Amino acid sequence: MNTTVLIVGGGPAGLTLGCSLARSGVAVRIIEKSPEFPRGSRGKGLNQRSRELLAGLGLDEELAAVGTEHIVLRKYVGGVPVEDTRSGDPEAGRPGVPYSSGLLLPQWRVEDALRGKLAEYGVRVELGCELTGFTQHEHGVRATLADGRTIEADYLAGCDGGKSFVRKALGVRFEGETAAEEMMIIGDVEADGLDRGYWHQWFGEGAGVLLCPFRGTSHWQFQGAAGTDERGRLPEPTLEVFQDLFDRVAGVPGVRLANPTWRSTYRVNVRMADRFREGRVFIVGDAAHVHSIAGGLGMNTGIQDAFNLGWKLALVTGGHAGPGLLDTYEEERLPIAAWTLKTSNEGLRRIMEGAGEGRFGTDVGASAETSTLGVGYRWSSLSGGAGERAAAGGGLAAGDRAPDAPCRDAATGRPVRLFERFAGPWHTLLGFGPESAEALARAGEEYAGPLRTCLIDGGPDGLDDHEGHARAAYGMEGGGVVLVRPDDYVALRLPGNAWEAGNAGDQGAVVADYLRRLGR
Repeated sequence: MNTTVLIVGGGPAGLTLGCSLARSGVAVRIIEKSPEFPRGSRGKGLNQRSRELLAGLGLDEELAAVGTEHIVLRKYVGGVPVEDTRSGDPEAGRPGVPYSSGLLLPQWRVEDALRGKLAEYGVRVELGCELTGFTQHEHGVRATLADGRTIEADYLAGCDGGKSFVRKALGVRFEGETAAEEMMIIGDVEADGLDRGYWHQWFGEGAGVLLCPFRGTSHWQFQGAAGTDERGRLPEPTLEVFQDLFDRVAGVPGVRLANPTWRSTYRVNVRMADRFREGRVFIVGDAAHVHSIAGGLGMNTGIQDAFNLGWKLALVTGGHAGPGLLDTYEEERLPIAAWTLKTSNEGLRRIMEGAGEGRFGTDVGASAETSTLGVGYRWSSLSGGAGERAAAGGGLAAGDRAPDAPCRDAATGRPVRLFERFAGPWHTLLGFGPESAEALARAGEEYAGPLRTCLIDGGPDGLDDHEGHARAAYGMEGGGVVLVRPDDYVALRLPGNAWEAGNAGDQGAVVADYLRRLGR
């Protein structure tokens, strides 16, 4: 069976890309060489930006029900509690940010939720299906599987992890280094006798042990840093080794580790591909970049890569944009990957320095930046209106994350958040004030692609910005329009001062022209 997009790899990045495409009606197949779905915790947290994007897929309540917000890190030195630190946003409660915390949960929970969403679109991950080669031609890609079958696709996306077959087959350089100072043994275990209200972190004797609880399960993620032998090797991640390290570092009598369901060793690589695209083939997530776990950016960056590529592939394959739009995936995400490596390396440096100064804990490696709420694309060729960006000063500009805001349905008074209106595979055109209604109408008439319009403070058919948060967030004192991309970044911002000559309708034409020109 042929398809429009073939995704190689059924982890968070591949599943997110599949959902993004399938909700737009794009034919997609996801192949995974493993014979069964992994159940290890692996990556164990969604940051605030990833939560926003996955909420746009309709997964907010499902993920929140199995995750933990504001986990308390209880840190011990020499077996003695020395500090409790609550995770979360110190500026919680901002109207433009719906989540005051990331969400702690094992990676398999995220994958389960994404597979469930894919099933709603009639897509399933094909297990035990290994890619062994592919060739490109003018109109598509021919992929060869281990069992001899072939799949014809318009595009192929390699979401197949740090050892990516797709990346290697493309001949893409994966430059960087192995960080010898960050190595650990890791696994999922049961541990009776510990308070599950805390992420316990013990340090001492040149070693560390962390036990992180997962809501709705009896398991904890065990992380142990015990050093290496004279040949630089970590100990085998056996239950006996876990228990010995726990007893030595934590010194908590009576706590027995049991029932390990996943065990592994971890030695970080810090590497990034020199390009993310070759013709009709893309690499996404860990296939394109790997880095320190400090700050918890790994799974999140892959999810955000996938959202960036997904809406662009959907528009191009649907005939609503030119193929040049696909060039902006690398244009936008390669600099973010470089930023991610730099940020995670800085987090690791803080952890290592903190350990020498008596400051311990995973929170030392995090920062406000790791929420990725501030990540944007002001430099992108898709961020329209360079002059407007300069005029914006320190305010919102094209390329920035589009803020949320609490509003009300003008007809019913029902509470509605802007993010609810953004959720979907379309651009959203916000209009502020009744004078923007003409611009919204004209844009809708002139652009035939996926566009949703939303009038704010303009009548009974739109939203009321009853507390002024939407106007404040978007810098709209009077009339004006803002075009928001399908991945919830600002594409265009046209304030009302551009309408002084009574040309509000012309602004709708500007928006329609921008959308028609995408990738052309």
